[in-house]
Amino acid sequence: MTTERACRFGRAQHLIGIIGLPPAPAEEGRVGIVVLNAGMVHRVGPFRLHVELTRRLNACGYPSLRFDLSSIGDSGASNEPRSHEEQVRSDVADAINLLRQHAGCTRVILLGLCSGAQNAHVAACTESRVAGAIFLDGYAFRTFGFRIRHYLPRLLNAARWRRFLDRRMSPPEDDDSNIRFGVHYPPLSQVRRELAGMLERGLKLYFIYSGGISGHYNHPRQFRECYGRLAAHPGASTRLLKQADHTYVLETDRQLLFDTIETWLAGNFPTPARSSPP
Repeated sequence: MTTERACRFGRAQHLIGIIGLPPAPAEEGRVGIVVLNAGMVHRVGPFRLHVELTRRLNACGYPSLRFDLSSIGDSGASNEPRSHEEQVRSDVADAINLLRQHAGCTRVILLGLCSGAQNAHVAACTESRVAGAIFLDGYAFRTFGFRIRHYLPRLLNAARWRRFLDRRMSPPEDDDSNIRFGVHYPPLSQVRRELAGMLERGLKLYFIYSGGISGHYNHPRQFRECYGRLAAHPGASTRLLKQADHTYVLETDRQLLFDTIETWLAGNFPTPARSSPP
């Protein structure tokens, strides 16, 4: 039976997280899963996505830790004069220390959705104990192919032209309906260089995109368009779940995501029970 424990940890005892332990006894060297916040949503994830996912992976034999980064959710501030990236790396290092203490994990897989994927990227660049990462709707750069697929059908759609002209002829409204939250992306060249460094160190990387970001990523081929020869590296895998929304609200989409992650983990980081002969 899976066991869950609430923990306060970190160099300033400021972090709060939930460890999930599989039914099997802890073993030194086991790979664990560390789940990072999706934006400002606390550790349960959007609509309890992280709770359901970690419990599913616990049942498959993977220890997990879903926790709040510094100053998010139930976690406090460390009161250290550090940049955001330095803070993320320190928090992840503390999380790995905790998983080793409770589950014997010496290596971890980082998992994050949206800005959580970007924070996973930041930590994976330098943390030697990271064996892999699962990026859910992580960095997605618009390419020439994206623009052709995105705009060409719209140019040929008469109804869209009528709506466009109606908006242009309507008086402007004095409200904030056009304001959107934005996420700052580093240059594509930097992301390519950092991903190449991860793959050279032997990390396994899984990029999962949803139909909820079709305004930025709209075809499986776009990954190769973005990252060139990195897309052919044996350590890099990608999948587009086009029917799913950004937070996997529908149960069928959520289960598809869980199946996709579980299959990738079993192929790249099998648990002792799965790796041993029958």
